[in-house]
Amino acid sequence: MPQRTVRFTIRPDGRVEERVEGVAGDGCQQLTERLEAALGSVERREATAEAFLSNEPQSQTLPAQLT
Repeated sequence: MPQRTVRFTIRPDGRVEERVEGVAGDGCQQLTERLEAALGSVERREATAEAFLSNEPQSQTLPAQLT
């Protein structure tokens, strides 16, 4: 299992930025749901490239003439 990391940056004005690494798909929202509820309202979400990756292995079947 890949390493999962949650990084927090606390700005001087009190805003908290959160970055999740090592979690594919919508798993990052599930991972941070309770933390975000404890911190307060979420102003904005930005998806990283990992958010668009699938958690499930992908397979493809080739036509017989290509194998």
